[in-house]
Amino acid sequence: MVQPSPAIKSPPVARENASWMLFFALDSIVILASMGMAYALRYLVVWPGVVGALVREVPNEFYVSWSAFAPIGVLLLLLVQVQFAIRGMYRLPANAGWTANLRIIFNSTTTAAALLVIVVFSYRPLYYSRLVIAFAFVLVMVSLSIVRLVIVLVRRLRWSRGLDRERYLVIGDSDISHSVMAGVVARPHLGYTLVGYVADRDESGNENSAQPLHFHHLGTISGLADVLHDHAVDHVIIALPFFEHHRLPQIIDTCRQSNVDFRMVPDLFELSFDRVDIGEFDGLPLIGLRDVSIQGFNMVMKRALDLALTIVVSPFVLLLSAIIAIAIKIDSPGSIVFAQTRVGINGRHFKVYKFRTMVEDAEARKAELITQNEADGPIFKIRNDPRRTRVGQLLRRTSLDELPQLWNIARGEMSWVGPRPATPDEVARYQAWHLRRLAAKPGLTGLWQVSGRSDTTFEEMVRLDIYYVEHWSLLMDLRIVAQTIPTVLSGRGAY
Repeated sequence: MVQPSPAIKSPPVARENASWMLFFALDSIVILASMGMAYALRYLVVWPGVVGALVREVPNEFYVSWSAFAPIGVLLLLLVQVQFAIRGMYRLPANAGWTANLRIIFNSTTTAAALLVIVVFSYRPLYYSRLVIAFAFVLVMVSLSIVRLVIVLVRRLRWSRGLDRERYLVIGDSDISHSVMAGVVARPHLGYTLVGYVADRDESGNENSAQPLHFHHLGTISGLADVLHDHAVDHVIIALPFFEHHRLPQIIDTCRQSNVDFRMVPDLFELSFDRVDIGEFDGLPLIGLRDVSIQGFNMVMKRALDLALTIVVSPFVLLLSAIIAIAIKIDSPGSIVFAQTRVGINGRHFKVYKFRTMVEDAEARKAELITQNEADGPIFKIRNDPRRTRVGQLLRRTSLDELPQLWNIARGEMSWVGPRPATPDEVARYQAWHLRRLAAKPGLTGLWQVSGRSDTTFEEMVRLDIYYVEHWSLLMDLRIVAQTIPTVLSGRGAY
């Protein structure tokens, strides 16, 4: 099988972000245009016969200008886009069929239209025309469906001509890997192209299984990184025999460093991962490790929630902070706010701010107390730390020392909910799989806090953080914020 020369492509995450932003903009234009068309059909179009008597004949005193309907159009846009985000419209795979898109469009527009009717007619029931909203509902649904149908047809036409296909690499050389490769080759209309396969083959040529000549052997597993780069691979399917499962950590690490998506065949269930994504390919079930949930439109929604919560609580926090600042100054000499370098998303360093809860030379005295460390892993914690001030004891127990981190949230360095911010010294002692928790912004609170705070072991904390990174939802953030209040008031695990 002749392989086309690999084109230079942007990383998959960058392409996905560009794709959802393009579709978001396109859908927004369609929704607003549909609202404008609905207004025109109600007030501007001259309808013939009986229809005209029902639609066009509007007394002058009931005529409503377009400017009055513009906010309704914006509200409809927001409602539909929120529904799209909730139902995963922008997370659908590129080869998703038209019916998958149509189902989301129908459910989203129906829910959005119902909410719009409730809001509008609760506000001004006799001012806005019901027909405009009815026309808008139909036009939005039909227009979005037509746009998605055109996109699906254009994509499949281009794929059938060998353009824009996703490039697949199979790892393994067995009957199961041959079946996977045959399935990829058999589905060019779904955007698949088989680059070849990677496997450690017997150099003497004595191989147990027949090697199909039309599948290209591109090298050994040790050279996977070069193969991924040289052949612009988009997806990897791992189909290794059980006696080669020890290669999996190396393969997974290489795929992640190369920013390449990967999937595994189901006999890899014996591996212990925090989350798996089960799919199907040509009748063969595949298992993949879920990607980070907080990216693309989800990241925009999370950032909006962070800013909204910060604005709401800021007046109360400023008043409480003033009281705490006075108490710290009276209690002990030194600065009011303590700044420390922490590691943020993707390993970026930033300064985190907290109210000072310890004596001025606390960092210098840390070395002499290292033998009293009560935390496991790379974390340093002492339940009755002698460096803590009297006010500091209360602030630590109630977590009020972390209020200045709202400034970090406003700057975009932290989030209301996320993994605990780690110090550079801690990160330097991480194992490779621990680094997965750095895929999201650190948080003021998180699953680790509502699950026991300092009483949680380091391994449990990391697994909770990874679970959060891979399972994130807006509802989860709101639930964690709500659960944080009783946890802080109880003082459980705080020291």
